[in-house]
Amino acid sequence: MVRMRQIERRKIDHIEVALREDVAGSRNYWNDVKLVHCSLPEVDLDDVDTSCVLFGRKLSFPLVVTAITGGYPNAVKINRNLAEACAELQIGLGIGSQRAGVQYGDDGSYGVLKDHDIPLRIGNLGAPQLIEQGTKSKFREDAIKMAMDMINAHLLAIHLNFLQEIVQPEGDTRARGCLNAMRDAAKQYPLMAKETGAGISRDIALRLKGIGMRGLDVSGTGGTSFSAIERHRAKKAGEERCAALGRTFGDWGIPAPVATVWANVGIPIIASGGISDGLQAAKGIVLGATCAGAAMAVLPEAMESAEKVIEKLRTMQAEFRAAMFLMGAKKVSELAGKRYVLVGETKEWLSQLRTEG
Repeated sequence: MVRMRQIERRKIDHIEVALREDVAGSRNYWNDVKLVHCSLPEVDLDDVDTSCVLFGRKLSFPLVVTAITGGYPNAVKINRNLAEACAELQIGLGIGSQRAGVQYGDDGSYGVLKDHDIPLRIGNLGAPQLIEQGTKSKFREDAIKMAMDMINAHLLAIHLNFLQEIVQPEGDTRARGCLNAMRDAAKQYPLMAKETGAGISRDIALRLKGIGMRGLDVSGTGGTSFSAIERHRAKKAGEERCAALGRTFGDWGIPAPVATVWANVGIPIIASGGISDGLQAAKGIVLGATCAGAAMAVLPEAMESAEKVIEKLRTMQAEFRAAMFLMGAKKVSELAGKRYVLVGETKEWLSQLRTEG
């Protein structure tokens, strides 16, 4: 019971800190991606088709509302609002970590997704929980099935959040054995890998593809920093060393656009990390992603109502459609071939990475 309350408190803290404090990265790297305007589109705006297919599921436009929360009473409202909106607009939805649901049962904040016709439902468990963490036992063998059944998931994301864990006072910092555990799980279940704000490099992407991951959510730096969130939590708890780690590593990671390009190894890519509007989502597709992912962009609305989430997402879709039109793309698949220019730190990152091979 004490452990359950600790998990609930941590999840509540995450939402409160994200809404109250400035926890965004110091730079939104999507601003370094400039799309080349087409002054003669030769396509009518009304004929622009924003639909796409991700993991065999058709979406009305290439966006997934990525993992936010779950596992405590107030999360029911948030996830119900998100689920209703994603069903209405026919876009994907990923649930927050289901660790609490697997360990203590669903409080209703996860299963609410099953009440709505969401075209793509993505479950969520952490890689650290697949192995033993000191006195904490690893998840039992049926944990992934439990998590998937909890929301009728089409596939499950294994989140890689070791930056967050080292700052978290109660963090799980054992990592040896996670790759093998993920390989074993991928033999039985449809899995993808998801970072949580620090990005995925090409070598790790190749390893993840090699063990059977069906896709990657690169979640690079530039969006919400869980290092910053945990820094605020640690400071409040009087954990000065953890707070110092959070300050030092506040901008640690691979910029989101860089990870989108670099981790593209031939399996579906979700470009995320600072995506806040439809234009930035379009930039992710132009860089080679299959879909974009956003979380913080809709969290304030999810705290209010499904109608507010729908309004926000409709605006993002309109912005995405406008970007397609202004680049002369009738279909989403045509965006990948459109021209773009990189500036600033993103250009420097990719230039050096390409030079080094």
